[in-house]
Amino acid sequence: MRSLETEGLVVELGGRTILAGVDLKLRRRQVTAIVGPNGAGKSTLMSCLAGLRRPDAGGVRLHGQPLARLNDRARARQIGYLPQSPEIAWTLDVHTFVRLGRTAHRGLFGETEADADAVQRALETTGMTAFAGRDVTTLSGGERARALIARALAGAPEWLLADEPLGGLDPAHQLDATEILRGFARAGGGVAVTLHDLAFAARTADRIVVLAEGRIIADGAPTQALNPDILQRAYGLEARWTAGAGGPLLDIVGRHA
Repeated sequence: MRSLETEGLVVELGGRTILAGVDLKLRRRQVTAIVGPNGAGKSTLMSCLAGLRRPDAGGVRLHGQPLARLNDRARARQIGYLPQSPEIAWTLDVHTFVRLGRTAHRGLFGETEADADAVQRALETTGMTAFAGRDVTTLSGGERARALIARALAGAPEWLLADEPLGGLDPAHQLDATEILRGFARAGGGVAVTLHDLAFAARTADRIVVLAEGRIIADGAPTQALNPDILQRAYGLEARWTAGAGGPLLDIVGRHA
């Protein structure tokens, strides 16, 4: 079984427990949204899954093997990571920027035909082909988000981890970015994404994991994981599910009295 999973994951920082024994198994062919209030441990969990932070206890396994045993290049070939609020400080054209996603694959003889093909596919998948010659620092927020996803996809990873990739995007660009992630999952990849917008997560994710105080308190389909009791416990919110034309809709009523 090909999976990316945590076992008893514990992370402590400054005398505070950020993650307290988290067990999570990500599956391919689905989009898993990780939600929770500020300080719940979402970004810390993602950095552990990406192999960028070593836990204080427990561990991460990739296809049954400890992720810590992989070197940086081997890990980067299998896991694509989009950090929260990434900075793009270089003056590069989009094509060159996306080519950076192939760094872990390049050998002694430089770029191969496979590298060039992977970059072209990533540009096409994200709708960025027409922007290939543009300076990446001149892109709009939505275009920049797609360029970042294209860079991750160029590495042909099996897993794509995105920490708040929709922050600052308008609704149309949120939908564009989400459809790219969903397409990656439909093609056989595994996707985990942290989100703050619960209603959006409910509409777009196959599975939702709710974190609160460093622990998973719900894990399942949107209507199961985001039930009124869980939302009251995690956020202090009053919410309900209503019938919509495209399926159930999450309605946030307000703060719980």
